[in-house]
Amino acid sequence: MKTENVENAVLETWTVDEVARARDKQEIVLIDVRTPQEYMFEHIEGALLMPLVFFDAKSLPGQSDKRIVFHCGSGARSEKVARQAVAAGFEKVAHLDGGFGAWKSAGQPYIGTDMGSGAPKRMSQEK
Repeated sequence: MKTENVENAVLETWTVDEVARARDKQEIVLIDVRTPQEYMFEHIEGALLMPLVFFDAKSLPGQSDKRIVFHCGSGARSEKVARQAVAAGFEKVAHLDGGFGAWKSAGQPYIGTDMGSGAPKRMSQEK
């Protein structure tokens, strides 16, 4: 995990493995900031959707129990949103380094679209 002190807060950049472990232990709230279309086509199971274009830090859940971790396609949008959350007063936020692309490249499971039926389907890729 990389950390950066921003104002009076810590901005963390997590690896795929760190996010996967914390997600499996239910220690984080994972928020996808991609578009609704990107999310519907494929997403990390359990991730909530809060698109960058509609992002409002005041709508985020509190951090009393779980850390908030943002992700997008490549890491650029999630870093932008994480910085906005810090500016809104959140003291510890994180984002996924490399985004959903890194998640898929690492062979982590996700929800995709069955191209034959158009229905959601659990997917995984070979590492």
